[in-house]
Amino acid sequence: MLKKLWPYARPYRAYILLGVVCSAAEAVFELLIPMVMSRIVNVGIPAGDTAFILRQGLKMVAMAVISLLFGVGGAALSATAGMGFGANLRRAEYERLQSYAFSNIEKFSTASLVTRMTSDCNTMQMTLMMGMRLLVRSPVMLIAALFFSIRISARLSSVFLVSLPLLAAAVSVILVHASPLFRALQENTDALNLVVQEDLTGIRVVKSFVQEEREQEKFSQRNHALKSASQRSFGMVVINMPIMMLIVYSTMIAVLWFGGQMVSAHTLETGDLMVYFTYIMQIMISLMMVSMMFMMMTRSVACAHRIIEVLDEQPAIGDDHAVNGAAVADGSIDFSHVSFRYHAENPEWVLEDIELHIASGETVGILGGTGSGKTSLVSLIPRLYEATEGTVRVGGRPVAEYTMEHLRQAVSMVLQKNTLFSGTIRENLLWGDPEATEEDLLAACRAACADEFLDRLPGGLDYDLGQGGVNVSGGQKQRLCIARAILKKPKVLILDDSTSAVDTATDAKIRAAFAGALKDTTKLIIAQRVTSVMDADRILVMDGGRIVDQGTHRELLSRCAIYQEIYHAQQEGVSIDG
Repeated sequence: MLKKLWPYARPYRAYILLGVVCSAAEAVFELLIPMVMSRIVNVGIPAGDTAFILRQGLKMVAMAVISLLFGVGGAALSATAGMGFGANLRRAEYERLQSYAFSNIEKFSTASLVTRMTSDCNTMQMTLMMGMRLLVRSPVMLIAALFFSIRISARLSSVFLVSLPLLAAAVSVILVHASPLFRALQENTDALNLVVQEDLTGIRVVKSFVQEEREQEKFSQRNHALKSASQRSFGMVVINMPIMMLIVYSTMIAVLWFGGQMVSAHTLETGDLMVYFTYIMQIMISLMMVSMMFMMMTRSVACAHRIIEVLDEQPAIGDDHAVNGAAVADGSIDFSHVSFRYHAENPEWVLEDIELHIASGETVGILGGTGSGKTSLVSLIPRLYEATEGTVRVGGRPVAEYTMEHLRQAVSMVLQKNTLFSGTIRENLLWGDPEATEEDLLAACRAACADEFLDRLPGGLDYDLGQGGVNVSGGQKQRLCIARAILKKPKVLILDDSTSAVDTATDAKIRAAFAGALKDTTKLIIAQRVTSVMDADRILVMDGGRIVDQGTHRELLSRCAIYQEIYHAQQEGVSIDG
């Protein structure tokens, strides 16, 4: 685990090294102060030597100031290293997520991924920050204080032969039980975040179905589960403290008892006993700090496992077979005996033995019932998913021979669920072409019929859409997404039911604009309405993951039962010539 996480801390190794040195030096100078104090008690006070007492006092002040400076330096260095380490982890996770295929993302819930990038990374950076301080300072204090204690009285130090094993045993038992509890705590955090995310994303659905109470109950259940997991896990931390204090105070009583007898027998100086008490406190406080750090590290181990799961997840689709410099020549598409299923263990095929050729520049409509495989078919073209069997070609080459960047730059896809990002309309459109001019943006909006409402929005292209485009209608959002896709000037344009929220007249205008603006682009149009595809060069009819028929509107209307059923259900009373 350390080997996998160290590269993200390596840029701060100088800070870590200097921070460790500062923490160790702070502890050493702090431990020297009681030794000087013992000389004041044993030598200066009995002799009444004021000058000696002042000199030793000034030494103590100087040591305290030096210890303070090292402490401040160590804190600053540990904060810099910890925050940098956390930032590197978050960036690495985010970059890894960007390389994931849809199947990889589906393995983790979105809420879990958010928790792993925020809460888990915060825990790791706090562990490094606290570890640089406490895991250095406390052992140094412990070892040095033990050394000085034995120097003062080896006989009295035999008390530690009982207390230290007891402390070690108590901490070990607590750690063994705490580890699975912290893992469960993070999983319950994921579950709570999932409810919150779903409710905020689907707030309109919740309110339209009047399900606020149901969602509140679901939230309460997850919240209660998180509270219970927190109580169980942090209960172990709470138990740790009284056990530590019991052993500490028992040790102090034993030292007071035996040390008092040694002072009475004149085998131990009073000043030495005072210093010994100081070192006893330092030893016990150090042990408590070490035990607390181990508790924190137990939670960190759970978080680290979750982070490493994300970093170790191999993208299901990559550029391993890409040919250097391969570019998409044209928009031709070929499916050669393609079959597909989302998971290898699924017995049912989503697509089965698809054989299809689409010429460059052709407009192809795709119709079929829900679950017929329409979206799955077009998702294989830009490699959002990988074909399980067979080969998909674009521009005459298998899609695996292109880098993801080159392939997806040549293929624009407007998904069934339209997504706009927070920011202005201009900023969203520039996703299609960062170098697009004002005229390019307006031309794309005209082609997508977005200009019809753009003039009515305050600021036009600079109108702020808010989070997810919440302040525009579904139809307006669809048209802006189409305009964004057009700006890419793609070789292939895929519209996945992306005009469902616009009226038939606007739908017709958009298709007419495509004929001029995207003359050489291959256009695949998935639609529920026959009118959206009836003017296409060819229409594919899908059912049960297969292409059951293909042809023009007139040809399919004369021979395909599924197409006839869809057509007559939507266009009742219209003749074949219509």
